[in-house]
Amino acid sequence: MISFSGDQIRSSFVNISVRERKELTLPPTLDELAWDKLDYLGWRDPRMPHLGYVVIELSGEPVGILMRQAEGRIRSRAQCSWCEDVTLPNDVVAFNAKRSGAAGRNGNTVGTLVCANFECSTNVRKLPPVAYLGFDVEAARLQRIEALREHSRNFVLNVRDSA
Repeated sequence: MISFSGDQIRSSFVNISVRERKELTLPPTLDELAWDKLDYLGWRDPRMPHLGYVVIELSGEPVGILMRQAEGRIRSRAQCSWCEDVTLPNDVVAFNAKRSGAAGRNGNTVGTLVCANFECSTNVRKLPPVAYLGFDVEAARLQRIEALREHSRNFVLNVRDSA
């Protein structure tokens, strides 16, 4: 992922109001991020922990969405829909994102299960265990990275292109 400035990130959100854009809290470590190791930028709002923000790169431009953690608990250990890691060291929670445009104003949302603190980029970069003799762990890791990029991109596009 290429790096983006705070202003670029703030203006990239497609499913929030102008007021919400002005009030959103950017990641505190924005200047220190290892952008080359991110498949998407995701963070939780420290002032409102039920809010999460996700920004993807699409044709060299950022596209961001606001997500709200769903109330209630997941009954069993869930698998992240984006990184699909079955040995997660972290929690997975349900998030809802209001669709952009008229659909969102009418209350339409899209839901997904995602790592609670958006650790997916770290999870997919870990080498998977050897599944069988001759298993190419590096090819499997690269395949997981590409799958994460596709899953996160598809979710953001689903929110954005709801018209």
